[in-house]
Amino acid sequence: MALEELNSSNFFSKSRINVLLFIATFSTTYYVNGIWYSITLMTILLSHELGHFFMCRKYHVEATMPYFLPLPFPPFGTFGAVIKMKGIMPNKRALFDIGAAGPLMGLLFAIPAIIIGLNLSDVRPVPEDASNYLGLGEPILFSFISNLVFGNLPEGMDIYLHPIAFAGWAGLFVTALNLLPIGQLDGGHIMYALLGEKSKIVYRIGIFIFCVIAILLYPGWMVFAVLLLIFGFRHPLPTDEYTPLDPKRKILGIIMFIIFLTSFTPVPLKF
Repeated sequence: MALEELNSSNFFSKSRINVLLFIATFSTTYYVNGIWYSITLMTILLSHELGHFFMCRKYHVEATMPYFLPLPFPPFGTFGAVIKMKGIMPNKRALFDIGAAGPLMGLLFAIPAIIIGLNLSDVRPVPEDASNYLGLGEPILFSFISNLVFGNLPEGMDIYLHPIAFAGWAGLFVTALNLLPIGQLDGGHIMYALLGEKSKIVYRIGIFIFCVIAILLYPGWMVFAVLLLIFGFRHPLPTDEYTPLDPKRKILGIIMFIIFLTSFTPVPLKF
């Protein structure tokens, strides 16, 4: 009984900062866009990180609980969430499954949020005074769903997103960033599991294209582009680099790349 109480005490002691950051991020997202946005986005982010966490548990890879990153400023109210993997990756299959689990779990909640939120949204004329108008870039997947809900909009009209829909859009945004096939991002894990050392060629091409987008299309990407230049070529090696992926994982890897292409938008915010 005493040992169980000690283990429980250690768990809550280690998790205290995770809980505090969760509460802080819930508060900042609520402050920025209200309760429905906050609940929806926190659910998407939490499911993404728990997908990684429980897959790490499956493969006995030591990992922390999610760390949420609060930001008390619009448009998102957060920098997202991360977990830190401390253990050794046993093989490529574990690397693939851990990398893919987060985006898939996040999408499981993001897509219904977009559908529900769009049905709660309004179609209105674009204001003549656009000084306070924030336009959002529409990834292919979001545009496809909005066309199913609203059809083709008349010229001069736009969708004013319900907070739940905006949280779903932000979920796609987070998914796309994580699926960039670069370095230690989820997409980088998937790419390394598929291609091994040859993935470094993909990393270089990916970083180059991203930097071009940042310079020519959207300077808001510059900070992220610099981080990719610093850290984007590094990737931890699994203990077993020789056991190949099975055909099902290879097919899922292609699907994950398609998800990235349909979720990414080069210009996410239009001021």
